[in-house]
Amino acid sequence: MGLEYTFAGFVVGFIIGFTGVGGGSLMTPILVLVFRIPPAIAVGTDLLYAALTKGSGVFVHHRIGSVDWTVVRLLSLGSIPASLCTVLVLDWLRRRGVNYDGVMTTTLSVALILTSLVIIFKERLVILSRREELEFLREIHRRFQKPMTVVCGLMIGVLVTLSSVGAGAIGGAILFLLYPRMPVLRIVGTDLAHAVPLTAIAGLGHLHLGTVDFLLLGSLLLGSLPGIWLGSHAGVRLPEKVVRPVLALMLMGIGVRFAF
Repeated sequence: MGLEYTFAGFVVGFIIGFTGVGGGSLMTPILVLVFRIPPAIAVGTDLLYAALTKGSGVFVHHRIGSVDWTVVRLLSLGSIPASLCTVLVLDWLRRRGVNYDGVMTTTLSVALILTSLVIIFKERLVILSRREELEFLREIHRRFQKPMTVVCGLMIGVLVTLSSVGAGAIGGAILFLLYPRMPVLRIVGTDLAHAVPLTAIAGLGHLHLGTVDFLLLGSLLLGSLPGIWLGSHAGVRLPEKVVRPVLALMLMGIGVRFAF
């Protein structure tokens, strides 16, 4: 196992545990930009990495009742078929010898920039979604909430399968907008409960394509699991008001870097 990958996994895991904010969006960019791993392998490996590292969190949220399984099913109704269809398209391109790395890096750029914007404007989105002046929007929510949830799940499924980014911050922002009265803890639990099976299925799709490196995956897990544990026990977490803008600017810069 490569010690440099284990160290990278530890750093990202520590960020996730210590800040509780979006460290997962850093793994694929690190693999591509720092270690020069092909985008397809970086995305495929990171998808299974995300599913394994976040899996235990679903059981915790389910046990304390902070998962809305109806919303999870609606999101999955769009995201899972979209992910499978995206894998089939990638497989079709692969069989014809088409290099789709450019598509993945472009999608990764878009996903990172969107994630950075969501992190920056998260509180404003919550406030906006709950303003009384927007009663007409809430009426639209009530009428079209379920189909809109499925459509949003479809978009997340494509985005996550092509970039491994978006199931967390972007999915959470969508839930804030579609379900403005849902408690924050329940949004976090519901988003996580949807993200884990989506990343697992998308990761297995990449395994079928041959774009998962198990040695790399093992190295990342070897570092990230103790990193998450140490980060979560390192004392008081950094205030989100400090972490959010720093992380957002970092992701924005990486997204722009991929765009060019």
